[in-house]
Amino acid sequence: MKEVEKVEAASLHGRSLRYFDLVMAAFVSILLLSNVLGAGKVAQIDLPMVGLWPFGAGILFFPLGYVIGDILTEVYGYARARRCIWVGTAALLFMAFMAWVVVALPPAPDWTGQGAYEQVFGQVPRIVFASIIAFWAGEFVNSLVLARMKVWTGGKHLWTRTIGSTIAGQGVDSLIFYPLAFWGAAGWTNDLVIKVLLTQWALKVSWEAILTPVTYVVVGALKRREGLDVFDERTNFTPFAARV
Repeated sequence: MKEVEKVEAASLHGRSLRYFDLVMAAFVSILLLSNVLGAGKVAQIDLPMVGLWPFGAGILFFPLGYVIGDILTEVYGYARARRCIWVGTAALLFMAFMAWVVVALPPAPDWTGQGAYEQVFGQVPRIVFASIIAFWAGEFVNSLVLARMKVWTGGKHLWTRTIGSTIAGQGVDSLIFYPLAFWGAAGWTNDLVIKVLLTQWALKVSWEAILTPVTYVVVGALKRREGLDVFDERTNFTPFAARV
């Protein structure tokens, strides 16, 4: 096992990292799954003393994306997390475009699945646009806050960074997505938009808090195997910087 070395993020340029590609693949996979499997279904559970409570199935996936985003920034630094966010954004755009193309293709006369296909993949363009913009902005805020807090805390108290960055990132995500997607839409009152926004924000932050022990284990294991602990002390935090 390598000895963990504290390094400035800029010194990683050109350095071989054993597990970065795997973590990036996990990040993009969770992101796409959250939009394919979770976005279109409203589930319902029976909560004690509350009763039946509906929720979007995407709540099972989106917080995992933020956990992996936290791991990317904590272990590999903001610049590499930035790269993953752009890759994820490109993947979302490509998926949305291909979903539109496939749904628009005329079905064969003897194929009866067009209606189901349209229900699952034929998402409203307004919602798709809102989802991509909210993801992009929220993830960058999440990564920036975590990287800054790591320097402020000297790398201590990981839980404050993971939860604090999620409060900020998910807050921006929710503040962008729900008004853009549903404000003024049929069946959505302004009060309902605000209620769902606050509820989903609270649930996602709670998910992050619950998964904190898992984050500790994964972060610790990756740092030991990579042999480094990255600090963004002189990093350019613009989302548009080209250099990794």
